[in-house]
Amino acid sequence: MSPARRLPPAAQALIDGDRRALARLITGAENDDPGAREVLRAIYPRTGHAWLVGLAGPLGVGKSSLINALLAHLRSLGKKVAVVAVDPSSPFSGGSVLGDRIRLDRPPDDPGIFIRSMATRGHAGGLARATREVARLLEAAGFGIVLVETVGSGQVDVEIRQVATTSVVVLVPHLGDEVQTLKAGLFEIADVFCVNKSDLPGADRARRDLTELASLGSVDPGWRVPVVATSTTIPSGIPELWQAIEAHEHYLDSSGKRLEGERRRLTQEILALAESRFVADLSRDPSLPRRVEPVLARRIDPETAARRWWQERRKGRA
Repeated sequence: MSPARRLPPAAQALIDGDRRALARLITGAENDDPGAREVLRAIYPRTGHAWLVGLAGPLGVGKSSLINALLAHLRSLGKKVAVVAVDPSSPFSGGSVLGDRIRLDRPPDDPGIFIRSMATRGHAGGLARATREVARLLEAAGFGIVLVETVGSGQVDVEIRQVATTSVVVLVPHLGDEVQTLKAGLFEIADVFCVNKSDLPGADRARRDLTELASLGSVDPGWRVPVVATSTTIPSGIPELWQAIEAHEHYLDSSGKRLEGERRRLTQEILALAESRFVADLSRDPSLPRRVEPVLARRIDPETAARRWWQERRKGRA
């Protein structure tokens, strides 16, 4: 038997619980640093078992407050929890507009909680480009539950389904969000609906309407999407929300859907990575300027130019 492959020092530090190593590696993953890439390759066999719970929904529905309440509940159950809070990018620094110290509370020196804000850096879809890699680093660091909060940009938040094992769509009663959900496409990603701020007028109606919508079916016909009412003001409904998330995770195991979902997510990830690297390679091709000229002169259309370029590269003549 061949000896076990030795882990890079940074990977071993991560697995041993070194928080500074974790923070440095997350930054490296965001910056596409080669050292972080090496660690991600080394730890990959140790990943794939964590619950990645996405919280999506429009701005102002209280996702951050809800995560605060979930953190407190999960810690009371003895769970180790990490949070990835994705924020819009600053137009000046490129960093996260909202910081984790502003939005999310955590007890000082609690080893069972880790919170990280990430900037989208222009990436569409309500997530940051490196969200998947960061979740894997957190899992390798010992966090079995990772909560991912999306930007809250509405329709484009559907990308959370490409990362999360359970997607929670958070809405509030007084904005008519139960109707907007269908328009935004969020209904298609919901494994759990959460009517937050349920202490406000109209909460009962919102819950009834969403329950009726959920009864029409979901992406997975074997799972009936529950609707949970919560309030972080009273507070109420937080244990029930976690029970709904747990029920979905257990359903994934009992039905065999977990492997199916992971296959779908990894297929999408591989395609996206290949596409980004292929486009980056093309952008450096010295033949690009001369290919634009006939399109600019309207002698050929862009699709024809792209197709010819692709065919030439496949034949190794570009």
